[in-house]
Amino acid sequence: MTDLPARRLLLVHAHPDDESINNGATMAKYAAEGALVTLVTCTLGEEGEVISPGLAHLAPDQEDCLGPHRIGELAAAMKELGVDDHRFLGGPGRFRDSGMMGVEQNHREGAFWNTDVDEAATHLAEIIRSVRPQVMITYDTEGGYGHPDHIQAHRVAMRAADLAAESAFRRDLGEPHTIPKIYWNRVPRSVADEGFARLRASGAEFPGIADVGDVPGVVDDELITAEIDGEPYRQQKTAAMRAHATQIAVNGPFFALSNDLGQPLFAREYYQLVRGVSGAPEGERETDLFAGTAVGAAAEEHS
Repeated sequence: MTDLPARRLLLVHAHPDDESINNGATMAKYAAEGALVTLVTCTLGEEGEVISPGLAHLAPDQEDCLGPHRIGELAAAMKELGVDDHRFLGGPGRFRDSGMMGVEQNHREGAFWNTDVDEAATHLAEIIRSVRPQVMITYDTEGGYGHPDHIQAHRVAMRAADLAAESAFRRDLGEPHTIPKIYWNRVPRSVADEGFARLRASGAEFPGIADVGDVPGVVDDELITAEIDGEPYRQQKTAAMRAHATQIAVNGPFFALSNDLGQPLFAREYYQLVRGVSGAPEGERETDLFAGTAVGAAAEEHS
């Protein structure tokens, strides 16, 4: 890719819809500000449960056409967020959704969980060398909540970052590039608690209400190093989540997945810096993921 924008953000997610739930406001914000936002999705989400009765025929135990349908949902969501660069790792359908932990699908040939990490990471390393991001976002070591594809996405993302930086690795894939800052998706416990309190007080109708422990990435507040104010982009994030109609039911500032349990929809999005140096004063959270990088410093000089 030539003539790259000054600021470049890479996100690595397991399935279509993960990006909108976790980072929709962040993606919309940086896209609106002119940054290159690149989304890499590792599978088509073929094993997802379909919540819309009219689309139930797409399910893996029926026509098994959910993956191609979710390509369209993801494209619609990215249009809502203003993101033009969205890719599937290795190409659409290269790695298949592995299903929940412990099921037979984990071990199928081609399942993402059953794929050699270096094999998958090589595809991502090539993208990293092409896009040359200053910031990468992915999951923690547990994938946020233990889904095998999320855990594998974490492993692949972190390994790819190492491979892309290694000068002796596959020079045919482009010039080496070190990502200055890597973040993991997080939700501070106080924010999750407050969000569920709002949900219970709202009277919003769901068959049930999720537990705070059901929200991926909830951690003690002290672990949060960055906070992105996505309130101006709440409507875009909500619209992107609605675009994933087979997977998400949105009800105002709340939503539910296939378990029909209500959860708060967060417009402020939170991160933990795990590689790189914070651009915020000691004891404070970053409000810009590019803070402390060369492009972050240049932006501060001109603000």
